[in-house]
Amino acid sequence: MVTTDRLRIIFFIVNVVGGIAVLGSYAHGLLTEVALRPKLWGGVPEAWRPLYTINMFLAAGGYFFFTAHFLMRALPSGTLFFNRFGFEWIIFLYAAFLISSALWMPLTFSMMKIPSDGTWFAIRSVLTVTGITSVTLLVSLFASNAERSDWLFWAAVAGLTPFIIQTAILDAVIWPRYFHVN
Repeated sequence: MVTTDRLRIIFFIVNVVGGIAVLGSYAHGLLTEVALRPKLWGGVPEAWRPLYTINMFLAAGGYFFFTAHFLMRALPSGTLFFNRFGFEWIIFLYAAFLISSALWMPLTFSMMKIPSDGTWFAIRSVLTVTGITSVTLLVSLFASNAERSDWLFWAAVAGLTPFIIQTAILDAVIWPRYFHVN
């Protein structure tokens, strides 16, 4: 059995390394592919773009609330998810969505430069993984033995809501419908 301190360190490493990978892939892509940046929107209607932008910030802010719950409440209390999985389950979900999130922008720029069915499949796959893991985090939260009267539990739910809207709906469902390589 892995100790709470060790799980905390692993969770911290996954978040730091994964966060750097996600932000680094975005920064690298946006700084090196200046001419292609506007094409990242694909055909998403102009009127919808502010919704995306506002929700991106809400999702990023929400990340801190649900991460705080998992780190400060679920981990120390030995919370079980689905009456079966320990905190390793949450670490797995975080690793999955951070890895898939870090791959999206490089794959998308690659698709814009050299379109292929394989790259499009990879893009759809990473968006699907990110969306599914975000929804699974919320389901895991409700399928846990965590204390529901705690304000941080409900802050985690509130934080996961825009995160799920962003990853599972806007990114995984709507964006691919409008993204076309010209």
